[in-house]
Amino acid sequence: MFGVDSRYYALETSTWIGPDGRQVRYVRRRFLPQEDGGPLLARVRVKAEQRLDLIAARTLGDPEQFWRICDANGAMHPEEMTGEVGRWLAVRMPGS
Repeated sequence: MFGVDSRYYALETSTWIGPDGRQVRYVRRRFLPQEDGGPLLARVRVKAEQRLDLIAARTLGDPEQFWRICDANGAMHPEEMTGEVGRWLAVRMPGS
Protein backbone atom coordinates (compact mmCIF):
# COMPACT_ATOMS: atom_id res chain seq x y z
CA MET A 1 0.00 0.00 0.00
CA PHE A 2 2.87 2.40 0.87
CA GLY A 3 6.44 2.56 -0.43
CA VAL A 4 9.29 1.32 1.77
CA ASP A 5 10.38 4.93 2.46
CA SER A 6 6.97 5.90 3.82
CA ARG A 7 6.42 6.47 7.52
CA TYR A 8 3.29 4.33 7.13
CA TYR A 9 5.01 1.34 5.46
CA ALA A 10 5.21 -0.91 8.53
CA LEU A 11 1.77 -0.11 9.91
CA GLU A 12 -1.00 -2.67 9.99
CA THR A 13 -4.13 -2.16 7.93
CA SER A 14 -7.64 -2.88 9.13
CA THR A 15 -11.09 -2.96 7.62
CA TRP A 16 -14.12 -1.10 8.90
CA ILE A 17 -17.51 -2.48 7.85
CA GLY A 18 -20.27 0.10 7.70
CA PRO A 19 -23.94 -0.50 8.52
CA ASP A 20 -24.63 -0.95 4.80
CA GLY A 21 -21.94 -3.64 4.52
CA ARG A 22 -19.50 -1.37 2.71
CA GLN A 23 -15.88 -2.16 3.59
CA VAL A 24 -13.30 0.58 4.09
CA ARG A 25 -9.62 -0.30 4.49
CA TYR A 26 -7.53 2.01 6.60
CA VAL A 27 -4.09 2.23 8.17
CA ARG A 28 -3.88 1.90 11.91
CA ARG A 29 -2.72 4.84 13.98
CA ARG A 30 0.97 5.72 13.94
CA PHE A 31 2.62 6.78 17.19
CA LEU A 32 5.79 8.84 17.35
CA PRO A 33 8.75 6.62 18.09
CA GLN A 34 10.44 7.00 21.45
CA GLU A 35 13.60 9.08 21.29
CA ASP A 36 16.26 6.43 21.66
CA GLY A 37 19.32 8.48 20.78
CA GLY A 38 19.95 6.57 17.55
CA PRO A 39 22.97 7.56 15.45
CA LEU A 40 23.07 11.29 14.79
CA LEU A 41 23.67 12.25 11.17
CA ALA A 42 23.64 16.02 11.64
CA ARG A 43 22.46 18.90 13.77
CA VAL A 44 20.91 21.72 11.80
CA ARG A 45 20.23 25.22 13.07
CA VAL A 46 16.96 26.69 11.74
CA LYS A 47 17.37 29.89 9.73
CA ALA A 48 14.70 32.47 8.88
CA GLU A 49 12.11 31.19 6.38
CA GLN A 50 13.79 27.78 6.15
CA ARG A 51 11.66 24.83 5.03
CA LEU A 52 11.79 21.36 6.51
CA ASP A 53 11.63 19.64 3.13
CA LEU A 54 14.76 21.53 2.04
CA ILE A 55 16.57 20.51 5.23
CA ALA A 56 15.59 16.89 4.54
CA ALA A 57 16.79 17.14 0.94
CA ARG A 58 20.15 18.55 2.03
CA THR A 59 20.77 16.16 4.94
CA LEU A 60 18.93 12.99 3.91
CA GLY A 61 18.95 13.37 0.13
CA ASP A 62 15.15 13.27 -0.19
CA PRO A 63 12.70 16.08 0.65
CA GLU A 64 9.92 13.56 1.31
CA GLN A 65 11.87 12.19 4.28
CA PHE A 66 11.11 15.33 6.35
CA TRP A 67 9.12 13.09 8.68
CA ARG A 68 12.35 11.47 9.89
CA ILE A 69 13.46 14.85 11.24
CA CYS A 70 10.08 15.26 12.94
CA ASP A 71 10.42 11.83 14.54
CA ALA A 72 13.97 12.53 15.72
CA ASN A 73 12.77 15.71 17.43
CA GLY A 74 9.48 14.38 18.83
CA ALA A 75 7.30 16.65 16.70
CA MET A 76 3.78 15.76 15.60
CA HIS A 77 3.39 18.86 13.43
CA PRO A 78 6.09 19.58 10.81
CA GLU A 79 5.44 23.33 10.90
CA GLU A 80 6.65 23.34 14.52
CA MET A 81 10.12 22.35 13.40
CA THR A 82 11.04 25.56 11.59
CA GLY A 83 8.89 28.05 13.48
CA GLU A 84 11.66 29.11 15.86
CA VAL A 85 14.72 30.67 14.23
CA GLY A 86 17.92 29.45 15.89
CA ARG A 87 16.45 26.14 17.07
CA TRP A 88 18.71 23.12 16.69
CA LEU A 89 17.22 20.06 14.95
CA ALA A 90 18.59 16.57 15.26
CA VAL A 91 18.76 14.56 12.03
CA ARG A 92 19.10 10.83 12.71
CA MET A 93 20.42 8.18 10.37
CA PRO A 94 17.63 6.55 8.34
CA GLY A 95 16.61 3.26 9.91
CA SER A 96 17.34 4.36 13.46
